[in-house]
Order: sequence, then C-alpha cells, then structure tokens
Amino acid sequence: MDVEYFVQREVLDESRLDEVAQKGTWSTKPALGERVKDSLRCSVPRLKHTVLNWVPVLGWLPRYSIRENAIGDLISGCSVGIMHLPQGMAYALLASLRPVFGLYTSLYPVLVYFIFGTSRHISVGTFAVISIMIGSVTERLAPDSNFMVNGTNGTDSVDFDARDAFRVQIACSLTVLAGIFQILLGVVRFGFVVTYLSEPLVRGYTTGSACHVCVSQLKYLFGVSPARFAGPLSLIYTLVDICRLLPLTKVPELVVSLVALAVLIVVKEINACYRQKLPLPIPIELIVIIAATIITHFCGLTSTYGIDVVGEIPSGLKAPRAPDATLFSQVIGDAFAVAIVGYAINISLGKTFALKHGYKVDSNQELVALGLSNTVGGFFQCYSVTSSLSRSLVQESTGGKTQVAGVISSIIVLITVLKIGALFEDLPKAVLSTIVFVNLKGMFKQLMDVPMLWKTNKVDLLVWLVTFTSTVLLNLDLGLAVSIGFSMLAFIFRTQLPRYSILGRVPDTDLYLDTDTYKEIPGVKIFRSSTTIYYTNAEMYLEALQEKSQMNVAALRLSETSANGNRKGQVNWAYQHDTTTLDSDSDTGCQGDDSINQVSCCSDEERGMACESGTHSIILDISTTSFVDTVTVNTLKNIFRDFGAIEVDIYLAGCQVNVLNAE
Repeated sequence: MDVEYFVQREVLDESRLDEVAQKGTWSTKPALGERVKDSLRCSVPRLKHTVLNWVPVLGWLPRYSIRENAIGDLISGCSVGIMHLPQGMAYALLASLRPVFGLYTSLYPVLVYFIFGTSRHISVGTFAVISIMIGSVTERLAPDSNFMVNGTNGTDSVDFDARDAFRVQIACSLTVLAGIFQILLGVVRFGFVVTYLSEPLVRGYTTGSACHVCVSQLKYLFGVSPARFAGPLSLIYTLVDICRLLPLTKVPELVVSLVALAVLIVVKEINACYRQKLPLPIPIELIVIIAATIITHFCGLTSTYGIDVVGEIPSGLKAPRAPDATLFSQVIGDAFAVAIVGYAINISLGKTFALKHGYKVDSNQELVALGLSNTVGGFFQCYSVTSSLSRSLVQESTGGKTQVAGVISSIIVLITVLKIGALFEDLPKAVLSTIVFVNLKGMFKQLMDVPMLWKTNKVDLLVWLVTFTSTVLLNLDLGLAVSIGFSMLAFIFRTQLPRYSILGRVPDTDLYLDTDTYKEIPGVKIFRSSTTIYYTNAEMYLEALQEKSQMNVAALRLSETSANGNRKGQVNWAYQHDTTTLDSDSDTGCQGDDSINQVSCCSDEERGMACESGTHSIILDISTTSFVDTVTVNTLKNIFRDFGAIEVDIYLAGCQVNVLNAE
C-alpha cells in the first residue's frame, strides 16, 4: 500500500528561521578558563578514573569471573602458547636474530599488554611483517662483511657471535625508539593518525611485505647462501641470485623442507575444514618442530648431511639492559615506520574483535599499551611486536574471553625458555622457514582484493596496486613512504574532481535528483557538488556552475575588466575579492533546505544573457560542504555578484551551522 505525505509550511529565510526555532545565544560549553581549571582539579574520583583509564587491568581484573571465563581462557592460553613457540623461533630468523630472542619477544610484551591493553582477544607477539622490517635494519647496519676475521687456515670467516650480539643491540634500540614514538602519540591522543592508512594501503603493504618474507626464507628452503642486497630492487636481485644458486641446492635440506611443508599444509587444511568439530586445532607446528628435532638429533643429519640447525639456545632469562642510544639516529626513520605499521595492524584486529563481541577498544590507549610493550620489551632483548591474525583467531575461537589467556600463553613460553629450550638446538632452520611460508597464506589471499576492488572502487584498487608494487620494488621503508604519499594524492585527486550536477524534481514527489535522469524545474537550476568546496576546487566549482547553468558570467566580467583596466590574461575569479560586497555579509547568508538570500541587479545588456537561457533562479545545494575557507567565501560572494548582474537570483540551501557562521 502506497502512503502519501503532504507537507505544507512557510518558506523561511535565516532571520525567520531563528525566530521560529527560538534560537538562543547561550552556550552549553564552559568557557576556556573554566575548562582549564577543571582539567587541573584533583579529586579522588577523578584520580581513580584517570588510573583506570591508563591501567585498564585494574578495572576488569577485580571483576573477573572464574566460573564464566577461567576454562575458556585456560584452553585458549595453552593453544596460543603452543603457537608462540614455533612462530617465535621462526620469526626471529626473519629479524636476523637467533631463535631464542623470538621466545623472549613472545614473553615480556604479552605481560605488559595484559596490564595496559584494552582488547580482550588479540594475541600480541611476533609477526612476520614487523619481523622482516626489523631484519632489514639489522642486516643493513650489521652486515656479515663488517665481522670478517682471519680463519686458522688463512681464509676469512664471519664472527657470528659478535655479529649476532650487535644485531640484538640494533633490534632493541629500534624497538625502544618505536615504543617511545607510540607512547608519545598515545599521550597526545593521536590515535586517529592511523586512519590515514586506508585499508587498501594496509592490505597492499602487508601483501608486499609477505613477498619479502617469502624471498628471505628461500635460502633456508634450498640450503643456499645468496649475497645480501640493499636498497630499491633488492628483492629482485636476491631472487635472481637464488635462482643462480639453484644448482648448488642442498638436497637433504630441500627434502626436509618439502616434507615439513606438505605435512603443515595438509594438517592446516584439516584444521580449517573441521574447525567446527575439533575441540582444539591440531598443534601441527609444534608437532613438526618436535619431530624434526628428534629425527635430526638421532639420525645425525647435521653431521652426515650438513643440515643447518638452530644451534645453541641458552636456558634462563637475560638481565634487563638499556638500549644503545647512539643507534637512535641511525634507526629513527625505521622506528617510526615500525611504530605506525605495528599500530595499524594491532588496532584493525582489535576493533574487528571488539565489534564482533560488543565492547569498545580505546585507540589511544592501544597506542600506549603497544608502546609500553615495545619499550619494556626492548630492555629485555625483545624486538618490536604487534598482534597476529592467526594467533588471535585461535585465542578467540578456542574460548578466550580476556587477556588472562595471554598470561597463560606467557607461562608456557617461560617454561620453555627456562627448562626445555635447549632441547631444540638440533631443530633445522628449514623447518622454521616452512612454518613461516605456511603462515603467509592469509596475506597472499589478500591478492583476491584486486578483482573485488576492480568491481567496486578503482581508485582504491590503484592505491592497493601502487602500495604493493612500491613495497616489493622499493623495500619496506621507501615503499611505505611512497604508499602514504600516493594515498594522500588519491584523496586530493578525489576532492579535485567531484561530480557536479543540476538537480530536477521527480514528478509528484518532493525528491530532487540529477537532471541526466529527471527533468529540471523550468527557470530554476539546482546545482550540487559531491564534495566540500575549498581552496583547491573553488575555481572548478565556479567553472562547473557556469557550464551547467549555460551562463558564462566570467566572460562578461573579463570583458568589463579589460575595457576598464586594459588587462590581458586569465583571471581566477575564485580569488578575486568583491569590494562592493565586503561589507554586506548578510546578503550571502544561509538557511535550511529552503534558504533564501539573493542579490539582484540588472541592466538591459546583461539581462539578455539570463533571458536567453530562460533561467531566473539558481539554488546552490551546499549540504555536502562541511567547512569553508576564505577562498570559498570569496567565491560565493563573486557568484552572488556576477549572477546578480544578469538578474539571476542566487539561493543557498542546506548550509551546515559551521558554514553559516563562517559566512
């Protein structure tokens, strides 16, 4: 059944609207002085509120329900802890560090996040993209060539102990500096900065990073030692060098890699297919690590076939040590990139789970929590962390309700570090590389964004492709900078080329749509822009208005100017001040949907332009304009003046309050 509505009211101008609405002059906001005084006042409730905001665990842990949450958190924590062990050791290789430092990274930062974090479901720790970003810095500042020593037989060899120790210093310094950046941004409530990293940019960047991760692990898969390349196209050079070395592949290592890879892929697919029926996912990564270590140790694969293994894993914890501040100047740019990328991944996952389970994640507090995790972890020889999608999904799907699950996973990692870490010394590095390969599946599935974006938004597709290409070809640091720059240009491009349209009334309704489809009102043109009018597109707005209204008032103004001042050249009327209307702002006021303000002056010659087009009124629908600057105000004044000169009345409709105040 069709329902018809008939609305009848008087046409209101601005002054009449204020009268009807009983506009008041009072302000609901306190004065600036009062707000400053209020912010400086200290009371027990205010102090308690501040402490609970900065240390969220004090708010939810006293109310922790053992009956409702304990079992789920215990099972979830054990499952995630089992994942931390292989992933921690494997991702440490990406950072060009020894595997034990990946275990440290899976321990301390998790405990810090438990205290300061606001997400209940994400699993903080090692992550492939952040690890490869750290590894690019450690290899750049501590290449093998800097640690060459004379061997006993006269040949040069690498002092691995000195190299690895310096790489740990670099990683810790970078991590602490990244954490400081995150804390500072969080303290000044700058969490919104990550919104400038659009989803296509983040997904394109992580997919490109996955390519770097993949290529970096090929040397372990084939048992070759390619040269190290830095700078743009380093990934291409590395891939070419690996292909050149393929005839030197160590067949035993390749066999170990292929067997481990096959087992991991098959069992992970089983986990995915039967995740609704399995009470817990099969911990295949841990099983493969244990099996590979046992086989390598008892079959003597290291001595017989030269299989490259993890080597010494010291038991116990390291004493905290201050980072080397002299390295800050060399890693400051990389630290900021790690801080932003790590936070972007962390907050996107956190908000996803928060939306699913109906709670709120504080973006600024997450920035502080992640910064403290990195800063504190850097003192305990950890490298930078963020949340992992695979571990977070397991933590949520196995019943985890709070970050108590993170504490339980840390206990499992702690037991491993203290008691059983040394048992993994014969673990082949090739097995760890296969674990990395398998966990890249989710990132490479993001390649399916390309056909989806092609159908939905080609500008976002362009951002994705440019980000992916620049990340692959220019490396992670330059790739991120180029990606952000291009994303900003894409945003500017969109505002520079909005859609302009003349609206017409749909018959028998009060709806107004584009006249490409619907007929316009005779004598009246309703002009609308799809975006905010500001200094970069004000001139185009004026040109589009003249084109759509079929009135080139600028030509008239230019002929008058040339006659009076003998000027030549093009005049940008958006920037021209109108001296006749500078003192008459009331003539360009705004009102609601039926706003009426007009300027009308005429002469016989000018009136002919309007008569020829049959237009006597133009309504500017500026409901999409959220702010105005000086150029916009001047442009609107010039429109009123110039169209008024040919006896065409100008009306503004749909003004927002801040636009009205600016005018």
